[in-house]
Amino acid sequence: MPEDASPNGDAPGPGLVGPWSRVSEMQAKLHRWAVADPGRRFDDLFNFVYDPATLIVAFSRVAGNQGARTPGVDGWTVADIEEIVGVPGFLDDLRAAVKDGSFRPLPVRERKIPKPGGSGKVRKLGIPTVADRVVQAALKLVLEPIFEADFLPVSYGFRPKRRAHDAIAEIHHFGTRGYRWVLDADIEACFDSISHTALLDRVRARVKDKRVLALVKAFLKAGVLTELGERRDTTTGTPQGGILSPLLANIALSALDEHVMQPWQPGGPMSTAGKRGYRRSKGRPTWRIVRYADDFVILVHGTREHTEALRQDVATVLAPLGLRLSEAKTQIVHMGDGFDFLGFRIRWKRKRGTNKWYVYTFIAARPLFTVKAKIRALTHKTSQWSLASVLTKLGQLMRGWANYFKHAVAKWTFSKLDAFTWWRLAHMLRARHGWNWGQLRRHLRGPDGRWRIAADGVEYYRISLSVAVSRYTYRGNKIPTPWPTTNPA
Repeated sequence: MPEDASPNGDAPGPGLVGPWSRVSEMQAKLHRWAVADPGRRFDDLFNFVYDPATLIVAFSRVAGNQGARTPGVDGWTVADIEEIVGVPGFLDDLRAAVKDGSFRPLPVRERKIPKPGGSGKVRKLGIPTVADRVVQAALKLVLEPIFEADFLPVSYGFRPKRRAHDAIAEIHHFGTRGYRWVLDADIEACFDSISHTALLDRVRARVKDKRVLALVKAFLKAGVLTELGERRDTTTGTPQGGILSPLLANIALSALDEHVMQPWQPGGPMSTAGKRGYRRSKGRPTWRIVRYADDFVILVHGTREHTEALRQDVATVLAPLGLRLSEAKTQIVHMGDGFDFLGFRIRWKRKRGTNKWYVYTFIAARPLFTVKAKIRALTHKTSQWSLASVLTKLGQLMRGWANYFKHAVAKWTFSKLDAFTWWRLAHMLRARHGWNWGQLRRHLRGPDGRWRIAADGVEYYRISLSVAVSRYTYRGNKIPTPWPTTNPA
């Protein structure tokens, strides 16, 4: 499940000064040129990568990430560099190494974390060194505005100013307009399997600078140091955890977007509402893909047979990328039966008490199971945390979770989760203090008769009372890029 509702990517903020202003201006020019000439191949990009302003902004973003405290194979963290080496000296040395070509990425440190849902499966994460992260961030600052000019609006994952809720809103929008057969697809080990050759070919379509291409290839081939200390070469894939990996995955998977959406392009058989209606009047289907990183669905206005044919077509497109659909997890479903996507349960159903049918977005079972497991861990009867610490951590957890799901039909679920959490706290306090129910009532009920759990100024955070449930507005093709496409006067 995506962590929250904030936009993806590294969109520049207002009022930038110094290095940030220089980088923003550079990105705006690259994006403007890429939009103006779709066939342009960019040369002389390497000097932007090692530009002092680019490296300063890149380091700032690396230092601002949660992973800043996690070391790579060299054992250095951002804090170590700031305290021992000093940021200016570190960046000067890094710039010199990149500029003269002596920079070489080190293997990423592999860590396996359990996948959510209690399946027992693990996800492999690659942790680059801080120096590698900074260079990756610099590469992303240069490459992202170029490739954003080519990415289609049906892709939402890890792109600036876009979020998971936009993908859900698009599904809701087209589901209400008859697109009710769904190819719910899963790419098997996507980040581990992408063909380096196919990926680099797509990068070369826009980038001519051989030094930039060599740097991208070096990161792809850097290798992995496993948890057992063994070195493993990386002949395919982009290790999850690297700053550059989501952009590279989007570059590769944009081939799928372009193929599926080709009929929607100007002049195509689905380019206008009239043409799409004519196709359907003749018994032919229309379709649309909605993709978030490696998770995607294809919505079909047609029949199950039409959707099955698209499944075969998608498999054919993915094969040259070194990818394949998971036989076990890829399914064809009708929206009336419902399907899960990005933590939500989307279903076309009859409104209670009426004969009208609508597309509803609910909270899926897995994220609810996961958040309850985290609440149980925080409120265990033998917990050694102070009550104030427990309430603080619960507030952080539930506030973030509720803000992500507040655009679903979530009011009843929020109330039930509040009740579940309250009783967990009550049982924890009874066990901790040896209270019976009468003593618990005396401690938790105030003079006004209301129940209240609080400690050291921290009160239990009720999401059903604090987080308003609202419909997310579908933005469609109106989502702006961070960079203007016209030359400012």
